[in-house]
Amino acid sequence: MNGFWIGSIIYIVVLFFVCVRILYETHSTTKTLAYLLFCVFIPFIGIMFYLAFGVNYWKTKLYAAKLTEDDQLLREMDEHLPKKDRNQNFPDADNDELAAMLVTSLKSPVTFNNKVKLLINGEEKFPEVVDAIRNARHHIHLEYYIYEQDTIGGQLIELLICKAKEGVEVRFIYDDFGSPSIKKKVEKKMTEAGIQVHPFSKVHFYLLANRINYRNHRKIIVIDGQTGFVGGINVSDKYINNDPKARYWRDTHLRIDGSGVFYLQYLFMADWNFCCDEKLRPAEKYFVGQVATFGSAVLQIAGSGPDSTQPSILFSILQAIYLAKVEILITTPYFIPGDSIMDALRIAALSGISVKLLVPGKYDSKLVNSASRANYNEMLQAGVEIFLYQKGFVHAKTIVTDSKLSIIGTSNMDHRSFQLNFEVNAIVYNEDLAIQLRNVFFKDLAHTEKLDATIWYKRSFMQQLPEKLSRLLSPAL
Repeated sequence: MNGFWIGSIIYIVVLFFVCVRILYETHSTTKTLAYLLFCVFIPFIGIMFYLAFGVNYWKTKLYAAKLTEDDQLLREMDEHLPKKDRNQNFPDADNDELAAMLVTSLKSPVTFNNKVKLLINGEEKFPEVVDAIRNARHHIHLEYYIYEQDTIGGQLIELLICKAKEGVEVRFIYDDFGSPSIKKKVEKKMTEAGIQVHPFSKVHFYLLANRINYRNHRKIIVIDGQTGFVGGINVSDKYINNDPKARYWRDTHLRIDGSGVFYLQYLFMADWNFCCDEKLRPAEKYFVGQVATFGSAVLQIAGSGPDSTQPSILFSILQAIYLAKVEILITTPYFIPGDSIMDALRIAALSGISVKLLVPGKYDSKLVNSASRANYNEMLQAGVEIFLYQKGFVHAKTIVTDSKLSIIGTSNMDHRSFQLNFEVNAIVYNEDLAIQLRNVFFKDLAHTEKLDATIWYKRSFMQQLPEKLSRLLSPAL
């Protein structure tokens, strides 16, 4: 038997066992089919792609321990939640099922007496962050996916160093894949100044691809246990839009003052305890906001990731869509949501609910662009209005329903955010904020091109073919 036949037999055996593994370990039917087709019809490359990106070599063992520790931490922290936040009546009857689901699935409390402030782009976010850090008295907790060592990044680091020298506790988690400049340039400087700095899941060459799959995509700041920031804006000069020659970045963030910071603090502590040897335990000094009244906004925090027992962010978005009665406004930079959200949006639109989707006119990835565009046909056929942002790149991740409910966070509408990455969203039950966010949505529409369904359907076979092909890979994107 010559080498060709021996190689062919070995390949077929390997392919068989890889396909069996896909069937047993991949829970999503769509994702299973995508991996199977890729492995069978794209020889060698398909198998290598699955082994690099689809196999979970270490998640179960690693995150089982994290989940157990996180549950213990949450039980300890629950003692710091005041009774006033346990016993108040929930004011939004239209969304009480969503709130109840998050309490049950995440033990994320419905918090009252919050002050919330909508922040558009880095121009509005970073002055608020700088002011809050300057006024910090006890501790500053930061957690970022992308932290660039540029002008704003350097300014914040110098400010953090000053606060650390004043005796303020400063803890900083950066994602080891998303923030390479921290590791290379300034981690030592920060550590020497008294800042505790740790990467989230260090990237090693031999585990590179699998580590890319489970990244910390959260953007969290908690200051003195009473002020928090969450949303889509990383730390980078590009979000400030001060360079007229650079691409315009449109994004949204949220400032929270009050007991709504409770669960943000929990998420940070859980990630901190996972990252480093120091084990933070709950203490009164980390929950000052629990005993004060800052405003009238009611909110919850939804966090999920590969360590979650339930895909709570996905479920919360689905529930928000199900409960909408009049209008659903969605802004997302990546629209590859999977069948469940696709079906929910189509049903809503066919039921007479106004559904509007704002997405980038040009994506930062041709493959993602094609996979996203592959979903537009079904949306348009159901009556969903799709608007392509033209001014620059829209990176905001927001939802507004019925001018009552607002969702602002880090989660994109794709499989990576729902299953593979650590994400966090703020869910705010407040009409004032919802109306503000709704107004921002319609202001953004002035910089969009609305898809014409008739023209879209008439596109040539060759225009649609890349989209059809890339859709097969969408569960893996």
